[in-house]
Amino acid sequence: NPDSSVMSEREDNVYKAKLAEQAERYDEMVEAMKKVASLDVELTVEERNLLSVAYKNVIGARRASWRIISSIE
Repeated sequence: NPDSSVMSEREDNVYKAKLAEQAERYDEMVEAMKKVASLDVELTVEERNLLSVAYKNVIGARRASWRIISSIE
């Protein structure tokens, strides 16, 4: 059943994203949620929140680094 393989891949990646969030490994969280988003299914509220949190933290870290670099110049 192709639907069940999409479902298990979806659940696996959501689980990986939650684990990555707990470990503060946001790059991995983004990768897991990108896989969910690419499954061509509508994201649940929880999945959208996970994707948002992942990107927010990745971008936040980059922004903080950029601020430090800019302040040195």
